[in-house]
Amino acid sequence: MNLTAIDWAIVFTIMALMFVSVIASKKLMRSVADFLAAGRSAGRYVISVASGVAGLGAITVVSYMEMNYIAGFSLSWWGMTSGLVILFVTVSGWVIYRFRQTRCLTLAQFFEIRYSRRFRIFTGLVAFLAGLINFGIFPAVGARFFIYFCGLPQSFMFLGMELGTYPLLMIILLVISLYFVYTGGQIAVIIADFFQGAFINIVFVIMILFLFFSVDWGQVQETLVNAPKILATQEIENVKKTDDFQLLSEIERQEKENEIQDKHQNASRINPFHTSHVDDFNFWFFLIGVIGVMYGTMSWQGTQAYNASAKSAHEAKMGGVLSGWRGLPQTLFFLFVPIIAFTVMNHGDFSAISDKVNSTLATLNPEAIRSQLRVPLVLASLLPVGLMGAFAAVMLAAFISTHDTYLHSWGTIIVQDVIMPFRKKPFTPKQHLFILRLAILGVAVFIFFFSLLFQQTQKIALFFAITGAIFAGGSGAVIIGGLYWKRGTAGAAWTSIIVGAGIAVGGIIMHQIPDEMLVVGSDSGMFGAMILQAVTFMKSINGQLYWGMGMGLSSLTYVIVSLAQRRKPFELDKLLHRGKYVIKEETKIVNRRHERGWKLLGMGKEFTRIDKLIYIVNYIWTFGWTIVFIVGTIYNLSHEVSDDSWMQFWKIFLLIHIALAVVSIIWFTIGGLIDLKAMIHRLRTTKRDDSDDGFITGVNSQAD
Repeated sequence: MNLTAIDWAIVFTIMALMFVSVIASKKLMRSVADFLAAGRSAGRYVISVASGVAGLGAITVVSYMEMNYIAGFSLSWWGMTSGLVILFVTVSGWVIYRFRQTRCLTLAQFFEIRYSRRFRIFTGLVAFLAGLINFGIFPAVGARFFIYFCGLPQSFMFLGMELGTYPLLMIILLVISLYFVYTGGQIAVIIADFFQGAFINIVFVIMILFLFFSVDWGQVQETLVNAPKILATQEIENVKKTDDFQLLSEIERQEKENEIQDKHQNASRINPFHTSHVDDFNFWFFLIGVIGVMYGTMSWQGTQAYNASAKSAHEAKMGGVLSGWRGLPQTLFFLFVPIIAFTVMNHGDFSAISDKVNSTLATLNPEAIRSQLRVPLVLASLLPVGLMGAFAAVMLAAFISTHDTYLHSWGTIIVQDVIMPFRKKPFTPKQHLFILRLAILGVAVFIFFFSLLFQQTQKIALFFAITGAIFAGGSGAVIIGGLYWKRGTAGAAWTSIIVGAGIAVGGIIMHQIPDEMLVVGSDSGMFGAMILQAVTFMKSINGQLYWGMGMGLSSLTYVIVSLAQRRKPFELDKLLHRGKYVIKEETKIVNRRHERGWKLLGMGKEFTRIDKLIYIVNYIWTFGWTIVFIVGTIYNLSHEVSDDSWMQFWKIFLLIHIALAVVSIIWFTIGGLIDLKAMIHRLRTTKRDDSDDGFITGVNSQAD
């Protein structure tokens, strides 16, 4: 289905409003700190909504739809295991609060103060290169989505020449993103991202409601109950077409079919206790993810500017606490929409749609591309006029919000943390802004050509995990150790980063080895056969497992090397501006008398009554679902629970989350507009400090 005139009108209206918000912010940007961190002026709701959509992106929407098409409902149960970890991370302000106390503009600036200048340059370079590789496929995935969802032609004639739509669309979208960043730096990015985030959440909830009432729950249940049988049949049919299957004997063929059927019996999309054979996105994927929530807090630098943009450490902390409520519409969308798509693709009542989608997918190669576009193509056949345009506008907003943020992040990191530390004196503000913009342009040029030339061979989420682990695999130990342990040493930091990056790079290399090279020849000998078997095993490990190995070994080496070196303890109070180093303008004391009960719940002297209420609601919500998880797990381990009972549970689960998603949209839109007004006033009236640019003199920043 192609977009109608009404749909295109919606898309262009949203685009025009985005341009208006960016143009309006142009006069607010008056310093390097404004360009890098929005003048440290953002409140909790603006931070929460804007950073949430900045990390979302068109590629992330496609990735989650791809992942949950495979996982279904059942693995959301195991996702509940992360609830308590996320609660601890958010209510304690884990890492985020202390980093904001440092007043550093980038993570590697903190590394220079805490460890050394050479380490800042090295980590800045590693973060930059990892980010570029990770960012490299963003334009490609986004452009493919728009071509197939909007029904755009693969090519068109212009002045007698045939031009490809794919590269031209990437150029247009990247130019728009560049304009947003160039106009007002992080100020323009954060304001545009806030409005885009509010719009995206509204459309997500409307789409969820439409699909909930358009596809009968009985059809969903019937499809998911039969999913193991459906998927086994599909895999058997595909295997039968291969040359290897034809060479098997009749008995071997039957054994192969039985093996496939047995595998899919434990790949339920409904019952979380029958999921041992869900490929890639299984229990271990989620367990590593849970550990990574705590270990990897603030490790990934794609949205690094948001870490420094809050007007105080307390507001940064509250923005993190609110992120769970802000993300309800997105979480619900990523869970429910792929399940509807799976139903449409595998239920007889929708055979006309599934045949149409399959005929389009048959024209695409490799399998990784088909996997990305399956759910978008289903939506293109299901959504009515108006909602098609709204979803296209959502994806456009998501594309731009992530690209302007990531262009800003990787461009500023290469300047702030690799180029600037080599200088003996800081840039002038004019020089600084010029070279920042030049670096951002360089990032855009690189990702365009990377997207044009790189052949993607695995699912997006797994590509993210392995490329992100190049830096995040080792940096978690370095960040946590640097902020919380005074005995952490520079030697330990170097070792951890190298180990983490080495494991991730090794994983990337393994996944690029063609399968044809792994065939054991008769002349390879025992040693050669052993090497090939080891390489085959390492190639079979997905990106998430490589990330898990990186986290474990990096943490272990950080502790061992720090204890072995026995260096003088680092003065954390000075780094965190505590005690005699406190900055009074950034610490607002509400309660001089600090009750011990509130302190045990993570609430300090800066907490208002509203702050306490938000914390209490978070505790009730998280512990409530944790109790459901514990009781449900114990009961399922001692009783056999029917698929009917599980489907009833998931229906109630959806209805609760839909109701709260509506509440969260109203809550965050009002709170965000109030924050935005205060932010604009602050930027208009605050006197700028030109020395606040991230340049380090001695062991302190210029501004300190």
